[in-house]
Amino acid sequence: MNLPIMPYVAPMLAKPVEDIPLGGYSYEPKWDGFRAIVFRDRDEVEIGSRNERPMTRYFPEVVVAIRSSLPERCVLDGEIVVPDPARGRLDFEALQQRIHPAESRVRLLAQRTPAHFVAFDLLALGDRDLAGEPFRERRRLLEQVLAAAEPPIHLTPATRDPEVARRWFDEFEGAGLDGIVAKPLEETYQPDKRVMLKIKHVRTADCVVAGYRTYKNDAHAVGSLLLGLYDDNGGLVNVGVVGAFPAQQRRALFVELQPLVTTFERHPWNWAEEEPTTRTPRSAETSRWSAGKDLTFVPLRPERVVEVRYDHMEGNRFRHTAQFIRWRPDRDPRSCNFSQLEEPVQFDLADVLR
Repeated sequence: MNLPIMPYVAPMLAKPVEDIPLGGYSYEPKWDGFRAIVFRDRDEVEIGSRNERPMTRYFPEVVVAIRSSLPERCVLDGEIVVPDPARGRLDFEALQQRIHPAESRVRLLAQRTPAHFVAFDLLALGDRDLAGEPFRERRRLLEQVLAAAEPPIHLTPATRDPEVARRWFDEFEGAGLDGIVAKPLEETYQPDKRVMLKIKHVRTADCVVAGYRTYKNDAHAVGSLLLGLYDDNGGLVNVGVVGAFPAQQRRALFVELQPLVTTFERHPWNWAEEEPTTRTPRSAETSRWSAGKDLTFVPLRPERVVEVRYDHMEGNRFRHTAQFIRWRPDRDPRSCNFSQLEEPVQFDLADVLR
Protein backbone atom coordinates (compact mmCIF):
# COMPACT_ATOMS: atom_id res chain seq x y z
CA MET A 1 0.00 0.00 0.00
CA ASN A 2 0.98 3.60 -0.58
CA LEU A 3 -1.38 5.84 1.41
CA PRO A 4 -0.87 9.08 3.38
CA ILE A 5 -1.87 7.08 6.49
CA MET A 6 -0.69 3.49 6.55
CA PRO A 7 -2.06 0.46 8.45
CA TYR A 8 -2.60 0.16 11.30
CA VAL A 9 -3.93 3.15 13.27
CA ALA A 10 -5.38 3.35 16.78
CA PRO A 11 -8.81 4.97 16.44
CA MET A 12 -9.79 8.20 18.16
CA LEU A 13 -11.80 7.44 21.32
CA ALA A 14 -14.60 8.96 23.41
CA LYS A 15 -14.94 9.65 27.11
CA PRO A 16 -18.26 9.17 28.89
CA VAL A 17 -20.42 12.10 29.99
CA GLU A 18 -23.79 12.10 31.69
CA ASP A 19 -25.76 14.24 29.23
CA ILE A 20 -25.69 15.43 25.64
CA PRO A 21 -23.34 18.46 25.52
CA LEU A 22 -24.34 21.71 23.85
CA GLY A 23 -22.26 23.84 21.53
CA GLY A 24 -20.17 23.09 18.48
CA TYR A 25 -20.78 19.37 18.14
CA SER A 26 -21.89 16.89 15.53
CA TYR A 27 -24.06 14.17 17.08
CA GLU A 28 -24.12 10.58 15.78
CA PRO A 29 -25.57 7.23 16.88
CA LYS A 30 -23.15 5.06 18.84
CA TRP A 31 -22.95 1.78 16.94
CA ASP A 32 -22.61 -1.52 18.79
CA GLY A 33 -20.12 -3.47 16.70
CA PHE A 34 -16.41 -3.81 16.02
CA ARG A 35 -14.53 -0.54 15.57
CA ALA A 36 -12.72 -0.72 12.24
CA ILE A 37 -10.39 1.51 10.25
CA VAL A 38 -10.50 0.67 6.54
CA PHE A 39 -7.49 1.21 4.28
CA ARG A 40 -7.94 0.96 0.51
CA ASP A 41 -5.26 1.40 -2.14
CA ARG A 42 -6.98 0.30 -5.34
CA ASP A 43 -7.35 -3.51 -5.09
CA GLU A 44 -5.54 -3.72 -1.77
CA VAL A 45 -7.80 -3.56 1.30
CA GLU A 46 -6.93 -3.81 4.97
CA ILE A 47 -9.31 -3.61 7.93
CA GLY A 48 -7.71 -2.72 11.26
CA SER A 49 -9.27 -3.32 14.66
CA ARG A 50 -9.41 -0.99 17.65
CA ASN A 51 -6.27 -2.73 18.91
CA GLU A 52 -4.48 -2.18 15.58
CA ARG A 53 -4.80 -5.80 14.52
CA PRO A 54 -5.89 -7.07 11.10
CA MET A 55 -9.51 -8.16 10.74
CA THR A 56 -9.58 -8.34 6.93
CA ARG A 57 -9.82 -12.14 6.61
CA TYR A 58 -12.93 -12.37 8.79
CA PHE A 59 -15.11 -10.14 6.60
CA PRO A 60 -14.59 -11.05 2.92
CA GLU A 61 -17.99 -9.66 1.93
CA VAL A 62 -17.07 -6.27 3.41
CA VAL A 63 -13.81 -6.28 1.45
CA VAL A 64 -15.77 -6.83 -1.78
CA ALA A 65 -18.13 -3.97 -0.90
CA ILE A 66 -15.21 -1.65 -0.08
CA ARG A 67 -13.70 -2.27 -3.51
CA SER A 68 -16.98 -1.46 -5.22
CA SER A 69 -18.22 1.49 -3.12
CA LEU A 70 -15.26 3.42 -1.68
CA PRO A 71 -12.81 5.74 -3.44
CA GLU A 72 -9.79 3.96 -4.95
CA ARG A 73 -7.42 5.37 -2.35
CA CYS A 74 -8.79 6.26 1.08
CA VAL A 75 -8.75 5.61 4.82
CA LEU A 76 -12.07 5.55 6.68
CA ASP A 77 -13.00 5.10 10.33
CA GLY A 78 -16.21 3.28 11.16
CA GLU A 79 -17.87 0.24 12.68
CA ILE A 80 -18.50 -3.27 11.41
CA VAL A 81 -21.95 -4.48 12.45
CA VAL A 82 -24.22 -7.45 11.74
CA PRO A 83 -27.91 -6.61 11.30
CA ASP A 84 -30.64 -9.10 12.14
CA PRO A 85 -33.31 -8.36 9.50
CA ALA A 86 -35.90 -10.53 11.24
CA ARG A 87 -35.68 -8.53 14.48
CA GLY A 88 -34.86 -5.19 12.86
CA ARG A 89 -31.84 -4.61 15.13
CA LEU A 90 -28.12 -5.24 15.46
CA ASP A 91 -26.96 -8.70 16.48
CA PHE A 92 -23.72 -8.44 18.43
CA GLU A 93 -23.60 -12.14 19.29
CA ALA A 94 -23.70 -13.02 15.58
CA LEU A 95 -20.91 -10.49 15.00
CA GLN A 96 -18.75 -12.16 17.65
CA GLN A 97 -19.16 -15.50 15.90
CA ARG A 98 -17.58 -14.01 12.77
CA ILE A 99 -14.13 -14.13 14.39
CA HIS A 100 -13.25 -17.73 13.58
CA PRO A 101 -9.93 -19.39 12.69
CA ALA A 102 -11.33 -21.75 10.03
CA GLU A 103 -11.49 -20.31 6.51
CA SER A 104 -14.45 -22.52 5.59
CA ARG A 105 -16.39 -21.23 8.61
CA VAL A 106 -15.54 -17.64 7.72
CA ARG A 107 -16.94 -18.11 4.21
CA LEU A 108 -20.09 -19.81 5.53
CA LEU A 109 -20.82 -17.08 8.09
CA ALA A 110 -20.19 -14.37 5.48
CA GLN A 111 -23.23 -15.78 3.67
CA ARG A 112 -25.40 -16.57 6.71
CA THR A 113 -24.76 -13.42 8.77
CA PRO A 114 -23.27 -10.84 6.37
CA ALA A 115 -21.62 -7.82 7.97
CA HIS A 116 -22.03 -4.14 7.09
CA PHE A 117 -19.59 -1.25 7.42
CA VAL A 118 -20.93 2.04 8.82
CA ALA A 119 -18.50 4.90 8.09
CA PHE A 120 -18.27 7.94 10.36
CA ASP A 121 -14.90 9.59 9.63
CA LEU A 122 -12.51 10.12 6.73
CA LEU A 123 -8.78 10.14 7.51
CA ALA A 124 -7.27 10.19 4.05
CA LEU A 125 -8.44 10.67 0.47
CA GLY A 126 -6.08 10.09 -2.43
CA ASP A 127 -2.76 11.65 -1.43
CA ARG A 128 -4.41 13.98 1.08
CA ASP A 129 -3.91 13.36 4.81
CA LEU A 130 -7.06 14.65 6.50
CA ALA A 131 -6.17 13.85 10.11
CA GLY A 132 -5.08 17.43 10.70
CA GLU A 133 -8.31 18.87 9.27
CA PRO A 134 -11.26 19.81 11.53
CA PHE A 135 -14.06 17.27 11.76
CA ARG A 136 -16.51 19.57 9.96
CA GLU A 137 -14.31 19.31 6.83
CA ARG A 138 -13.76 15.56 7.19
CA ARG A 139 -17.51 15.01 7.53
CA ARG A 140 -18.23 17.17 4.44
CA LEU A 141 -15.81 15.12 2.34
CA LEU A 142 -17.12 11.86 3.80
CA GLU A 143 -20.65 12.74 2.70
CA GLN A 144 -19.34 13.45 -0.79
CA VAL A 145 -17.40 10.21 -1.22
CA LEU A 146 -20.27 8.07 0.13
CA ALA A 147 -23.06 9.85 -1.73
CA ALA A 148 -23.49 6.88 -4.11
CA ALA A 149 -22.55 4.10 -1.67
CA GLU A 150 -24.92 1.17 -1.37
CA PRO A 151 -25.39 -1.47 1.35
CA PRO A 152 -23.47 -3.02 2.99
CA ILE A 153 -21.55 0.30 3.05
CA HIS A 154 -23.35 3.06 4.95
CA LEU A 155 -22.79 6.65 6.06
CA THR A 156 -23.77 7.12 9.70
CA PRO A 157 -26.53 9.68 10.35
CA ALA A 158 -25.33 12.96 11.88
CA THR A 159 -27.01 16.10 13.19
CA ARG A 160 -25.94 19.35 14.84
CA ASP A 161 -29.30 19.68 16.60
CA PRO A 162 -29.11 18.42 20.22
CA GLU A 163 -32.89 17.88 20.30
CA VAL A 164 -32.66 15.50 17.35
CA ALA A 165 -29.78 13.77 19.14
CA ARG A 166 -31.97 13.35 22.24
CA ARG A 167 -34.68 11.74 20.14
CA TRP A 168 -32.14 9.42 18.57
CA PHE A 169 -30.85 8.52 22.03
CA ASP A 170 -34.33 7.32 23.03
CA GLU A 171 -35.41 5.75 19.74
CA PHE A 172 -32.32 4.09 18.30
CA GLU A 173 -31.72 1.86 21.32
CA GLY A 174 -34.65 -0.20 20.09
CA ALA A 175 -32.57 -0.99 16.98
CA GLY A 176 -29.66 -2.21 19.10
CA LEU A 177 -27.59 0.97 19.13
CA ASP A 178 -25.56 2.03 22.12
CA GLY A 179 -26.21 5.74 22.72
CA ILE A 180 -24.93 8.98 21.18
CA VAL A 181 -21.44 10.24 20.30
CA ALA A 182 -20.75 13.99 20.28
CA LYS A 183 -17.83 15.08 18.06
CA PRO A 184 -16.30 18.58 18.36
CA LEU A 185 -16.63 20.16 14.92
CA GLU A 186 -13.26 21.92 15.07
CA GLU A 187 -11.16 19.05 16.42
CA THR A 188 -8.52 17.20 14.41
CA TYR A 189 -8.33 13.40 14.35
CA GLN A 190 -6.23 12.27 17.31
CA PRO A 191 -5.52 8.51 17.41
CA ASP A 192 -5.91 6.81 20.79
CA LYS A 193 -7.01 10.07 22.44
CA ARG A 194 -10.40 10.51 24.13
CA VAL A 195 -11.45 13.59 22.19
CA MET A 196 -15.07 12.70 21.53
CA LEU A 197 -17.87 12.42 24.11
CA LYS A 198 -20.25 9.48 24.51
CA ILE A 199 -23.60 9.34 26.24
CA LYS A 200 -24.88 5.85 27.09
CA HIS A 201 -27.99 4.51 28.76
CA VAL A 202 -27.61 3.81 32.48
CA ARG A 203 -30.02 1.51 34.29
CA THR A 204 -30.09 -0.59 37.45
CA ALA A 205 -31.31 -4.11 38.20
CA ASP A 206 -31.53 -6.34 41.26
CA CYS A 207 -29.91 -9.68 40.49
CA VAL A 208 -29.35 -12.99 42.24
CA VAL A 209 -25.73 -13.91 42.98
CA ALA A 210 -25.36 -17.58 42.07
CA GLY A 211 -21.61 -18.02 41.90
CA TYR A 212 -18.22 -16.36 41.65
CA ARG A 213 -14.94 -16.73 39.81
CA THR A 214 -11.67 -16.24 41.63
CA TYR A 215 -9.39 -13.34 40.77
CA LYS A 216 -6.51 -14.12 38.39
CA ASN A 217 -3.84 -15.95 40.42
CA ASP A 218 -5.37 -15.26 43.84
CA ALA A 219 -7.50 -18.23 44.87
CA HIS A 220 -8.70 -16.33 47.96
CA ALA A 221 -10.11 -13.28 46.17
CA VAL A 222 -13.28 -12.81 44.10
CA GLY A 223 -12.74 -11.81 40.48
CA SER A 224 -16.38 -11.51 39.47
CA LEU A 225 -19.86 -12.38 40.71
CA LEU A 226 -22.18 -14.36 38.45
CA LEU A 227 -25.63 -12.80 38.14
CA GLY A 228 -28.99 -14.39 37.47
CA LEU A 229 -32.61 -13.41 36.90
CA TYR A 230 -35.62 -15.72 37.07
CA ASP A 231 -37.60 -16.26 33.87
CA ASP A 232 -41.33 -16.91 33.53
CA ASN A 233 -40.76 -20.65 33.95
CA GLY A 234 -38.95 -20.23 37.24
CA GLY A 235 -35.51 -20.95 35.78
CA LEU A 236 -32.53 -18.86 36.87
CA VAL A 237 -30.95 -17.42 33.73
CA ASN A 238 -27.34 -16.29 33.73
CA VAL A 239 -27.44 -12.62 32.67
CA GLY A 240 -23.79 -11.61 33.13
CA VAL A 241 -21.22 -10.70 35.73
CA VAL A 242 -20.21 -7.83 37.96
CA GLY A 243 -16.53 -7.16 38.62
CA ALA A 244 -13.99 -4.33 39.03
CA PHE A 245 -13.74 -4.59 42.81
CA PRO A 246 -10.84 -3.01 44.76
CA ALA A 247 -8.24 -5.58 45.88
CA GLN A 248 -9.20 -5.35 49.55
CA GLN A 249 -12.88 -5.82 48.74
CA ARG A 250 -12.11 -8.87 46.57
CA ARG A 251 -10.59 -10.68 49.55
CA ALA A 252 -13.33 -9.55 51.92
CA LEU A 253 -15.98 -10.79 49.48
CA PHE A 254 -14.29 -14.17 49.29
CA VAL A 255 -14.55 -14.59 53.06
CA GLU A 256 -18.09 -13.22 53.15
CA LEU A 257 -19.37 -15.65 50.51
CA GLN A 258 -17.85 -18.87 51.86
CA PRO A 259 -20.95 -19.82 53.94
CA LEU A 260 -22.95 -19.83 50.68
CA VAL A 261 -20.59 -22.11 48.75
CA THR A 262 -22.37 -25.28 47.65
CA THR A 263 -21.99 -28.16 45.21
CA PHE A 264 -23.40 -28.32 41.68
CA GLU A 265 -25.90 -30.93 42.78
CA ARG A 266 -29.30 -29.20 42.76
CA HIS A 267 -27.66 -25.90 41.83
CA PRO A 268 -29.70 -24.12 39.10
CA TRP A 269 -26.61 -24.04 36.87
CA ASN A 270 -25.62 -27.68 37.18
CA TRP A 271 -24.25 -28.56 33.75
CA ALA A 272 -25.38 -32.18 34.06
CA GLU A 273 -29.01 -31.16 34.46
CA GLU A 274 -29.25 -28.02 32.34
CA GLU A 275 -31.74 -27.89 29.51
CA PRO A 276 -30.35 -27.04 26.05
CA THR A 277 -32.36 -23.80 25.90
CA THR A 278 -31.14 -22.48 29.25
CA ARG A 279 -28.02 -20.33 29.18
CA THR A 280 -25.70 -21.06 32.10
CA PRO A 281 -22.09 -20.13 32.84
CA ARG A 282 -21.11 -23.77 32.39
CA SER A 283 -22.56 -23.95 28.87
CA ALA A 284 -19.62 -21.86 27.62
CA GLU A 285 -16.59 -22.51 29.76
CA THR A 286 -14.06 -21.42 27.16
CA SER A 287 -13.56 -17.86 26.00
CA ARG A 288 -13.76 -16.87 22.35
CA TRP A 289 -11.28 -14.09 22.98
CA SER A 290 -8.78 -15.86 25.23
CA ALA A 291 -8.13 -19.45 24.24
CA GLY A 292 -7.74 -21.70 27.24
CA LYS A 293 -9.05 -19.15 29.73
CA ASP A 294 -10.67 -20.89 32.70
CA LEU A 295 -14.28 -19.76 32.99
CA THR A 296 -15.34 -22.32 35.59
CA PHE A 297 -16.97 -20.91 38.69
CA VAL A 298 -17.67 -21.62 42.35
CA PRO A 299 -21.42 -22.26 42.84
CA LEU A 300 -23.28 -20.39 45.57
CA ARG A 301 -26.72 -20.97 47.01
CA PRO A 302 -28.84 -18.32 45.23
CA GLU A 303 -29.79 -16.47 48.41
CA ARG A 304 -28.18 -13.03 48.03
CA VAL A 305 -29.31 -10.11 45.91
CA VAL A 306 -27.13 -7.34 44.52
CA GLU A 307 -28.12 -4.11 42.79
CA VAL A 308 -26.01 -3.43 39.68
CA ARG A 309 -25.72 -0.73 37.07
CA TYR A 310 -25.86 -1.69 33.38
CA ASP A 311 -26.29 0.07 30.06
CA HIS A 312 -28.39 -2.28 27.92
CA MET A 313 -29.22 -5.89 27.19
CA GLU A 314 -28.08 -8.11 24.33
CA GLY A 315 -30.75 -10.79 24.21
CA ASN A 316 -31.13 -11.99 27.81
CA ARG A 317 -27.66 -10.83 28.95
CA PHE A 318 -26.06 -7.56 29.97
CA ARG A 319 -24.14 -6.33 26.93
CA HIS A 320 -21.19 -5.21 29.10
CA THR A 321 -19.90 -6.12 32.55
CA ALA A 322 -22.27 -4.69 35.15
CA GLN A 323 -21.12 -2.39 37.96
CA PHE A 324 -21.69 -3.08 41.64
CA ILE A 325 -23.93 -0.59 43.50
CA ARG A 326 -24.97 -2.26 46.76
CA TRP A 327 -26.27 -5.39 48.40
CA ARG A 328 -30.07 -5.72 48.71
CA PRO A 329 -30.79 -7.80 51.85
CA ASP A 330 -34.38 -6.56 51.68
CA ARG A 331 -35.06 -8.32 48.36
CA ASP A 332 -36.33 -11.88 48.03
CA PRO A 333 -34.14 -13.58 45.39
CA ARG A 334 -37.23 -15.12 43.79
CA SER A 335 -38.57 -11.63 43.10
CA CYS A 336 -35.57 -10.83 40.85
CA ASN A 337 -36.95 -11.44 37.39
CA PHE A 338 -36.87 -9.94 33.90
CA SER A 339 -40.02 -7.88 34.45
CA GLN A 340 -37.99 -5.24 36.32
CA LEU A 341 -35.92 -4.44 33.22
CA GLU A 342 -36.83 -1.41 31.17
CA GLU A 343 -37.79 -2.28 27.61
CA PRO A 344 -36.44 0.09 24.93
CA VAL A 345 -38.82 1.52 22.35
CA GLN A 346 -38.95 -0.75 19.29
CA PHE A 347 -37.23 0.88 16.32
CA ASP A 348 -36.31 -0.67 12.98
CA LEU A 349 -32.59 -0.70 12.20
CA ALA A 350 -33.39 -0.17 8.52
CA ASP A 351 -34.76 3.27 9.38
CA VAL A 352 -31.48 4.20 11.04
CA LEU A 353 -29.36 2.97 8.14
CA ARG A 354 -31.64 4.62 5.62
